[in-house]
Amino acid sequence: MTQTTAADIAALAERGVTILGCGKMGGAMLRGWLAAGLPPEAATVLDPAPADWLRELAARGLRLNPERVEDAAVCVLAVKPQVMAKAAPQVAHLAGRGALFMSIAAGTPISFFESLFGADAPIVRAMPNTPAAVGRGVTALIGNAAATEAHMRLAEALAGAVGAVVRLEAESQMDAVTAISGSGPAYVFHMIEAMAAAGRALDLPDELAMTLARQTVIGAAELARRSDASAEQLRRDVTSPGGTTAAALEVLMAPDGLTALMTRAAAAAARRSRELAG
Repeated sequence: MTQTTAADIAALAERGVTILGCGKMGGAMLRGWLAAGLPPEAATVLDPAPADWLRELAARGLRLNPERVEDAAVCVLAVKPQVMAKAAPQVAHLAGRGALFMSIAAGTPISFFESLFGADAPIVRAMPNTPAAVGRGVTALIGNAAATEAHMRLAEALAGAVGAVVRLEAESQMDAVTAISGSGPAYVFHMIEAMAAAGRALDLPDELAMTLARQTVIGAAELARRSDASAEQLRRDVTSPGGTTAAALEVLMAPDGLTALMTRAAAAAARRSRELAG
């Protein structure tokens, strides 16, 4: 995992970082940078409806909705895709000042930003996910032709403040990334819902069923994180031949079971990602 270093933070602090749109994902990334040592006065946020915590940070030096952003080492584009065309021009002048543009807008291709900022502007498209809010996200990155290795390392350092980072070989992989890791937390949360519902069907009280389901997923995820064993091996370690887990896995691993269902679900998400990209 790429880690954000003190040198990375110092480089950002010198010219600053601007965030266009600071909702859940943009906010998660800003919190990560601040936790890594970025001083509030080095951050600029452009958001028409800033959250209370951003207003509190403004009292400590964060630049909130200035009339104009004069400079930035990085400009993070974090508004919703449907309003990007309207919002992005307010930072377009930063392209002439050598800023790196880093987009976390789902379904918005690099070519869209090149049409706004020019093909010579360094642009990195990123797909983080919501566990970034607790420092456990994973972000996939791909840069345009103008993004140098130094730009990519900077993008990795930024994303590394909120979790793991991977580089893609081609932008065409982004739809699959969106389907697996971008949308993936929702699948896990639904698994918790489904396990709790199964517990209720077995006459467990609602609260107990949800507690067991939630804590089981949390514990299994932490075990997977800490272990060097593969997911397959971890599954085998829980499964005694002829036991209760084996009985359940016969259902989940049937030809029409969980893998087939997840494959169809991810395919639907990837298809929708391609549709959003136009």
